[in-house]
Formats: sequence, structure tokens, C-alpha cells
Amino acid sequence: MAAMTNTEYPDLPRVAVGAVVIHNHCILLVKRGKQPAKGEWAIPGGSVELGETLEAAAEREIYEETGVTIKAGKMIYSFDSIVKDGDRTRFHYVILDFEASYVAGDPRAGDDVLEAGWFRPKKIKTLGVNSRTLHLLAKIGFIRDSA
Repeated sequence: MAAMTNTEYPDLPRVAVGAVVIHNHCILLVKRGKQPAKGEWAIPGGSVELGETLEAAAEREIYEETGVTIKAGKMIYSFDSIVKDGDRTRFHYVILDFEASYVAGDPRAGDDVLEAGWFRPKKIKTLGVNSRTLHLLAKIGFIRDSA
């Protein structure tokens, strides 16, 4: 197995993917179990493995985190997630979010998440949703921009 770049205090940015999965007017979200967004609700996803396509990584990560099988579509959002610790970079992810189609499965917390579930737009405001996720959900019209 090839050595991976550390996720905390990395030498290089990590490439990560997420997937926006809407099914029956609900969106699939996870409550993160690890830093840098521990305890926040967000789009499910994670790091791309060496030799893996972005779409395959999104499909794998969503299944590992939620037990839901998806089919990744086109990329719809990208951003940097950089967390500093003084002059050092504690975390640096380049995140690419894809739209995705629901295939099968019921959400359950897996891998590095605390909770997973389907949420209607009105429920989003009652959760501690990550600011980037809120921006994305407003951009795609799932929720009204609350900024």
C-alpha cells in the first residue's frame, strides 16, 4: 500500500469528494465524526484514493459513510477547506462535490460519521449544518439563501 499524505498537518493538499443526493424531496446529510468539521452536518464524502476516479471515490465514500448506493453525476461545486494552526496548516482539502442519483439503501452512520439521514429543506435550519454545505444547498435551490 502506498503512503498517504497525512490528513492533519499535511505536506500537500488532499483531494476529497462529496455527493449531493436528493431522494423523495430530502437530501442525504451526515454528522461528521472527525476534524476538521467534527459535529457539523454536511454533504457525505471523503478523500480520493490513489488510482481512483473522482466519481468512483464519491460513490465509494457515500456508501462507506451512509450505506446508501449512488451513481455520481456531474461536478457542481468546488472549494478549498483550509484550517490554520498559527502559521502551520492543520488541514487542507480541495473538495469537489458532485450531483448524484439515489440507487438504493437506507442511511446509517458508518465509517467516520456520527449520524446519517434524509432531511427536508425545513429541517436544515434546525441542524448544525456546515456553512459550505448551506451555501451549496442554497446555490442548487434546495434551501433559500439564509445569509
